[in-house]
Amino acid sequence: MFRLIWILSVHVRNALHRYAPTNILSDAIRSERLRPVWALGAMLLAVPYFLAAYLCTTVIDGGGPRALYVLVVLFIWNAMKMLWIGPVTIIVQIRTRISEAILQQKAGK
Repeated sequence: MFRLIWILSVHVRNALHRYAPTNILSDAIRSERLRPVWALGAMLLAVPYFLAAYLCTTVIDGGGPRALYVLVVLFIWNAMKMLWIGPVTIIVQIRTRISEAILQQKAGK
């Protein structure tokens, strides 16, 4: 049973990394040597996600279907992911540039 759950979770993760827009964007930002402006721009994408979550909760409070709470959780999750990608990307880029500078110094000696 544990093996079946493990295999299912691996397939779901692979599908999400291929087709979910926020995962595609985060993979693209982390894999390329982009300027930090792109990471900050991705952080701004959190605003529409929070707005969508707010609109869904407003609809629910107005008597809408409670099933929209699934979308609220999804929107908040994606917003947090976009907020988190900015600082992480900047830290990874700084670490990469420091290691490249160290390698260049070692190659120059």
